[in-house]
Amino acid sequence: MNVFQLTVLAADKPFYDGPCESLRFPGSDGQYGIQANHRNMIAAIVPGTLRFQTAAEEQVAAISEGLIKVEDNHVLILADTIERPEDIDVNRAKRDADEAREILLQKRSLQDHHTARARMVRALNRLHVREQWIDN
Repeated sequence: MNVFQLTVLAADKPFYDGPCESLRFPGSDGQYGIQANHRNMIAAIVPGTLRFQTAAEEQVAAISEGLIKVEDNHVLILADTIERPEDIDVNRAKRDADEAREILLQKRSLQDHHTARARMVRALNRLHVREQWIDN
């Protein structure tokens, strides 16, 4: 099978660096797929589920906002946060969602609203990925 080089970096740590057969990532208008020899591109990543196939296994992660760059059969993903389902702390994610929801109800500044909304989306995405891949 044809492969490409995949490098996935979170703001605080490297997540994966190695060969990859296929990749699916969340974009602003749905899921996108990458395979070997994909055309060069740059795109935004939105919170959702990142899935990629290596020779050994399919890997899944909850990913937050970020960017993807495809160039010459190398894919680079830079994301604020990325977590494997088994590493997601359900209680912390629920607490983050509740705190963000409370801020949204308080009708603070527009900046606070956008920050709280992004925080809630990240927390709910983490819960969704955990539930979909571990708790079922």
